Amino acid sequence: MAPRTTEGLPTPSRFSRRERSVIGAAALSMFIVQMDWFALNLMIPVIGRDFGTPATDLQWLVSGYMLALGALMIVGGRAADVRVRRRVIVIGLVGFAVVSSVCAAAPNATVLIAARVVQGTTAALIFPVAVAVVAAHFPDARQGRAVSTVLAFSAIGTALGPFVGGAFAEHVSWRAVFLLNVPLCAVAALLMRLVPETRDTSASRSLDIPGVVTVAAGLTCIMLGVDQGRGWGWGSAPTLVLLSAGAALLVLFVAVERRVREPLIDLPLFRNAPFDVVTAAGSLSNVVYALIAVLVALYLQQARGLSPLEAGAVFLALSGGAGLASYCSGPLAQRWRPEALMAGGMLTSGAALLALTWVQPLGWYTAVFAVCGIGVGLGWALTNVATQSYVPEGRRGAASGLVLTSLVLLGAMAVAVAASVLEIVSGSAAAAAADGPAIETVLRGTAGLAFLGAAGLLMLLKWQHGRPPPTP
Repeated sequence: MAPRTTEGLPTPSRFSRRERSVIGAAALSMFIVQMDWFALNLMIPVIGRDFGTPATDLQWLVSGYMLALGALMIVGGRAADVRVRRRVIVIGLVGFAVVSSVCAAAPNATVLIAARVVQGTTAALIFPVAVAVVAAHFPDARQGRAVSTVLAFSAIGTALGPFVGGAFAEHVSWRAVFLLNVPLCAVAALLMRLVPETRDTSASRSLDIPGVVTVAAGLTCIMLGVDQGRGWGWGSAPTLVLLSAGAALLVLFVAVERRVREPLIDLPLFRNAPFDVVTAAGSLSNVVYALIAVLVALYLQQARGLSPLEAGAVFLALSGGAGLASYCSGPLAQRWRPEALMAGGMLTSGAALLALTWVQPLGWYTAVFAVCGIGVGLGWALTNVATQSYVPEGRRGAASGLVLTSLVLLGAMAVAVAASVLEIVSGSAAAAAADGPAIETVLRGTAGLAFLGAAGLLMLLKWQHGRPPPTP
């Protein structure tokens, strides 16, 4: 008997050639975005040497990209629902390719950072839309298999990114990594021609542009104030003006979100304490992941003298561990509470990160790095699953958007703050990236964030002890 959909209609068990092309287009799109982000971390020390710029100043290559992606991700997804998904993702792919070419040709760090911010805006048209394209194309029982394939390619991009970045930076050029995006985007865009146009006819046409502008401007002002505070002086007028302006803009953002019809962030969700705890813990886990990716890349190359390729090989342990944890998180969540698994993951990542700051032999360092990856992978992979059980069915889409935005934006903030803290601990902006003891100190503080998130989750579980587990 042929497999049947949930509606009782027969559906083929295999994908046709055209359907495989649809899946391939979305999978390749996700692969490009993930590989690009994780490849960049290994290139920061090389870029710093080429431009004569302290590597800690180049944290904007990461945080600026994440800031743009986080602020625009919900808008990009909603624009695709309102317009047509295929057109939006193709625009994102073309834009990503064009800006990648600009990054490859950047004459200085300022141009490169500006291009990376723009690249983050184009990624916001790809990242949230790729899965929606496939989900809309397969409304039958094969949807789960199709979406899982797309997410698997995303995990492959995450795993390969550090190694690709290290290999290109050492044997070709860091610029070539950006140029690699161009043919990949071209192939994905061509495959998208086979994807039928879809959109959500019930979606609101309202886009919260004022919300995007105020939150992005507010966080940028705060990040600039923190980044430049040491050089200008923490009590200097420029620093205080930037920090005050950032705080004022974030207050304005809250006021805007209370009045617009379709807010960027559904503020009433914050009145749900369990949802807040899980979201905060998941955000902290993502912060830990982002800081490990940036700081350990500096440590391995600048402090321990590894080549970019050697550092990339070590990073395969982190990304491989995180990918394995993400893959196993779904089946595990069917047996145990996601909050308990998240807490266990964060405790594991915190302990492994502390051990990482004392381990010296590279073989043991790599093994502990893999354990660290498993911990952070469990922490952030289950955040969306855990939060969904605390919100009504009609608000799960808004909750998912809030969680993703929180994960990315707080990660961007954390990278900017960590770079300034590293310079303060080291006592020298120029030497901070090569100061092994200073990096280890900041990583120990990062482990504290993992323990803080785990403590919040364990307190939530204790408070809920004896109550029935939340049902989706």
